[in-house]
Amino acid sequence: MSTQAAVSVDAFFTAAFDQCPVMVIIRGKGPTETVDLCRRAWQLGVALVEVPIQDDQAVTSLHAAVSAGRACGQPVGAGTVRTPEQVHVAAAAGAAFVVSPDWDATVGAAARGAGLPHLPGVATATEVSQAIHSGYRWLKAFPAAALGASWFTAMTGPFPQARFVAVGGVGPDNAAEFLASGASAVGAAGALQRDDALARLVAAVGGEE
Repeated sequence: MSTQAAVSVDAFFTAAFDQCPVMVIIRGKGPTETVDLCRRAWQLGVALVEVPIQDDQAVTSLHAAVSAGRACGQPVGAGTVRTPEQVHVAAAAGAAFVVSPDWDATVGAAARGAGLPHLPGVATATEVSQAIHSGYRWLKAFPAAALGASWFTAMTGPFPQARFVAVGGVGPDNAAEFLASGASAVGAAGALQRDDALARLVAAVGGEE
């Protein structure tokens, strides 16, 4: 990754997570419910919403979310992006960024080619090192609950430049613990099924009630 591209990706995620250190992940919902959840997140001050594109219906939901986001100036990303082909699908849908559950340099190259900021997934020191050497500073630590909060404390020692987003098993009851242990932001999906969960999560990380 060129220095200019790395700075651009870094600036995108830094600006978004400076607004609110939460990324909302809306998985497995139809277009109408996806848009409703997006709007709820935006109303609470969340800057980043991700729609995983694991199947054709999910791509339809991504299109709907992107359209809603454009109407109010909010970026929507595509998640569970594991192949260069999925990067192209995300770009065609108008996604503003892509998120991966794993570290794959070919996906990163495709995202750079499409001009999309990329948040790659990591779970080991080797993957963190490879991603950093490829120009990434913002990294998705997945699955965060399985890794444990202490993983973040351990990783910030040898990799002080890394900015970790804790994803996987994160919700209102443990988000603050991950941030206190070294994560810079959190991403949540399954924990947000209850109507009040998103508001509780944002409040737990110091956002709006």
